[in-house]
Amino acid sequence: MAETLKKGTRVTGAERDKLADELKKRYNAGESIRSLAASTGRSYGFIHRILTESGVSLRGRGGATRGRAKS
Repeated sequence: MAETLKKGTRVTGAERDKLADELKKRYNAGESIRSLAASTGRSYGFIHRILTESGVSLRGRGGATRGRAKS
């Protein structure tokens, strides 16, 4: 369903709920916001907003941390 969205089209109502459920499942399965955005043709901000509205607790950014861990 997400692959059929055209860039810039407004997503509302039941269609938005369906998209939110799909994105929520994929994000909770470990997919990143950037990969969801790329696969749906939507922006990072759009995906972030949909996930936030759906009540998903977003993961931290990860990556390298500065300095050594304190023992």
